[in-house]
Amino acid sequence: MAKINFGGVTEEVVTRSEFPLEKAREVLKDETIAVIGYGVQGPGQALNLKDNGFNVIVGQRKNSKTWDKAVADGWVPGETLFEIEEACERGTIIQYLLSDAGQITLWPTIKPYLTAGKALYFSHGFGITYKERTGIVPPADIDVILIAPKGSGTSLRRMFLEGRGLNSSYAIFQDATGRAKERVVALGIGVGSGYLFETTFKREVYSDLTGERGSLMGAIQGIFAAQYEVLRANGHTPSEAFNETVEELTQSLMPLVAENGMDWMYANCSTTAQRGALDWWKKFRDASKPVFEELYKEVAQGNEAQKSIDSNSKSDYRERLEQELKELRESEIWRAGAEVRKLRPERA
Repeated sequence: MAKINFGGVTEEVVTRSEFPLEKAREVLKDETIAVIGYGVQGPGQALNLKDNGFNVIVGQRKNSKTWDKAVADGWVPGETLFEIEEACERGTIIQYLLSDAGQITLWPTIKPYLTAGKALYFSHGFGITYKERTGIVPPADIDVILIAPKGSGTSLRRMFLEGRGLNSSYAIFQDATGRAKERVVALGIGVGSGYLFETTFKREVYSDLTGERGSLMGAIQGIFAAQYEVLRANGHTPSEAFNETVEELTQSLMPLVAENGMDWMYANCSTTAQRGALDWWKKFRDASKPVFEELYKEVAQGNEAQKSIDSNSKSDYRERLEQELKELRESEIWRAGAEVRKLRPERA
């Protein structure tokens, strides 16, 4: 493992140079990887593993949209695409990539196929960490491991096709075979990770739920909405408000942050922008930190997990979700965004 210093804190990470793809293939040469779930993470991980030369099959329900999607992606019924039970029986590593609610529902179906020596793989620590609420308690004679790409399955696949990697965390909850470490690292390399950093199931789900509700999704939407509404209330047009709030951030500034960091992005902006950003960022930190502290406490106490379980288990969940997403989609800021995106010049 490589030792990396992160601002005075040293961490061990696994890079693709020290654990190359050839080594990963050797570790898993006798394994059959059964990907259960073909929604958010399933397609990207399954296709990357297949393209990287691993023995992969997909388990889905026939006559479903996800079965049809798998067929469209090149999985062949009876050869690499099976009903869930048959895929679980064939697999020595079962990648449990259903939604958190789906995992709870399907667990009684999956559990009988978790025979001694197999590995149960997650990309989210939810089911295991909150096992008292989910009922997901694996048998003691299997490995229980996790690879959590730091992004969506769509991003994982796109970056793979571009020859890049998406960083992932890895964790071992249970090592029954003595091979859990090499299995999980090989899988992390196989799905297309840039580098791997160690975590635990609990730390992964705490950070993930905080991030999704915070800076990755919830907080950023709240900040977008607040700034857009202030600009509109002060006479700015939808186009101007959207461009100053979202378009410039996502299309210009965030790529600079990704490239070399926040200080480098500041250095490549006007001195007026630099001065304002340096004057105001701590005010925004101080205003939002109590909200993040409250959020983390709710996650750690299991309240956010219970809310998800309760809402996702309702029969009208999908309809209610679509209504909420429709409300977001049809708000002025994102209707303005749809028009702005149409005006982006085509790439040469």
